[in-house]
Amino acid sequence: MAVTMSSSKISCTLKAIFMLWIHFILLFSRQGKLRLQKWYTTLPDKEKKKIIREIVQIILSRNQKTSSFVDWKDLKLVYKRYASLYFCCAIEEQDNELLTLEVVHRYVELLDRYFGNVCELDIIFNFEKAYFILDEFIIGGEVQETSKRSAVKAIEDSDMLQETVEEYMNKPAF
Repeated sequence: MAVTMSSSKISCTLKAIFMLWIHFILLFSRQGKLRLQKWYTTLPDKEKKKIIREIVQIILSRNQKTSSFVDWKDLKLVYKRYASLYFCCAIEEQDNELLTLEVVHRYVELLDRYFGNVCELDIIFNFEKAYFILDEFIIGGEVQETSKRSAVKAIEDSDMLQETVEEYMNKPAF
């Protein structure tokens, strides 16, 4: 007996499978220096600083051969090291860790595509672009755009608009 589903049911099912809610994303160096932070839950600054200190300490103290998943309070930390940077996401306990690793990897791919082999200095000196790329990809803790091509197109369009505005502003007035 064949089971058939309408395309709308399949779409809803896929959205349910890939539903992931990220509480925050942290990028920090091997020395523990915070390079980027994006919070999708509202917390006081003092609490954020405490959380950052605690998480950086936990992750940096772990052996490189251990799992990239850490149960922390009522959340799960999922992290991955790329060169000298750690990318860390905090997700719900029931969320999919492997999907979260894929989200982290996709963000790194977007950064690579924009900067051309991204490095820590790119994040430091172009942090506004790193945030913009993240915002094109994740909004409100949920993945918005899974297509690299679409996300890169939006970033390129933004760059083009910024260049056009700068050219306009720099033209001499008559």
